[in-house]
Amino acid sequence: MTDYEVLSDAKALRDAADALAGGTGPVGVDVERASGYRYSQRAYLVQVFRRDAGVFLFDPPAIGDLHPLQSAIGGEEWVLHAASQDLPSLRELELVPPVIFDTELAARLLGHAHVGLGAVVEDTLGITLAKEHSAADWSTRPLPQPWLEYAALDVEYLIDARDALETELAEAGKTEIAQQEFAAELARPPKPPRDDPWRRLSGLHTVRGRRAFAIARELWTTREDFAREQDVSPGRLVPDRSLVAAIRADPRSKGELAGLKEFTGRASRSELDRWWQAIERGRAASDLPLERVPGDGLPPVRAWKDRNPAAARRIALARPAVAARAEELNMPTENLLTPELLRRVSWEPPMPASPQAVGDALAALGARPWQLAETTQIIADAFVASLQDDQEPSEAAS
Repeated sequence: MTDYEVLSDAKALRDAADALAGGTGPVGVDVERASGYRYSQRAYLVQVFRRDAGVFLFDPPAIGDLHPLQSAIGGEEWVLHAASQDLPSLRELELVPPVIFDTELAARLLGHAHVGLGAVVEDTLGITLAKEHSAADWSTRPLPQPWLEYAALDVEYLIDARDALETELAEAGKTEIAQQEFAAELARPPKPPRDDPWRRLSGLHTVRGRRAFAIARELWTTREDFAREQDVSPGRLVPDRSLVAAIRADPRSKGELAGLKEFTGRASRSELDRWWQAIERGRAASDLPLERVPGDGLPPVRAWKDRNPAAARRIALARPAVAARAEELNMPTENLLTPELLRRVSWEPPMPASPQAVGDALAALGARPWQLAETTQIIADAFVASLQDDQEPSEAAS
């Protein structure tokens, strides 16, 4: 077994960057975070592989400035697996690829049954990768050697897998499709912050009353602030279920809160004053939140028949037609066209719903050219058919 070294100083970074700059072909890149352990989504390890250079493991918190690495590989294609997960952490380090190849996305477009890295490597190269350290706490220092071997193997086979997938894409006539999808993934902006993120508290649906919601807001915000300060995953301080249990129990004193057996977590008792003060702030709040807030999302499709019957008829015909085309193309329906886009254009279609108008509407929602070429005629035909279905009962009755 190879002993891997984590590079953690500026000189080691420069030497590695020089070696990578002298390598050939695309660059395999992966990131290890400490999700579920730390508050931040920062990268605690960055792995890079390039042919004729080798594998290098970088410790971003220790190194700090990674610009020499960006200078060395910033003009090359980067190969990532599930790039949408790693790109935000890489951008935080000012590591930005000019173009990517996403092996997970390529496998999806090709209709592979399983698209995890281990499955893709096994399918394309016949090599089995162990995944026992995928959920490890990568903020641990020093990192154990078996973890480093796992991290190195995550990039060592990426380039070979990429080449095999590229051949498959060409044989399937999907090279241009993949390139459009990779470019869209790279260009996708960060998700905007959620309004009222405390409403994501798991179990909040069991809470009743605006005052209780004010307490939930204060407890969630207090936990979030403390978790950020400590750089610890919020759920490791006090789990969601414990916060909800405290809200539902409505304790009348700090001692009663301490005696609540459902109120658990490593900081549930050591930070008892913090939680009790949050409860008191919630009880004293004058700006009581609504239990339900209107959203900009569409109602569930099952409710369309009553709320928008014409839209219900449109999507009832368009959805299976799009799914059938996805099956013909041997890819998941959601990769052919995001379900949300189909729902939106079905709910409020352009009029008249010509293929051009449907295509323009989908393009405005973010659909790629190849998706438009494959779906606009199908969707427009379904919309026209839905009008005919609507007319048939009245015609039969006349």
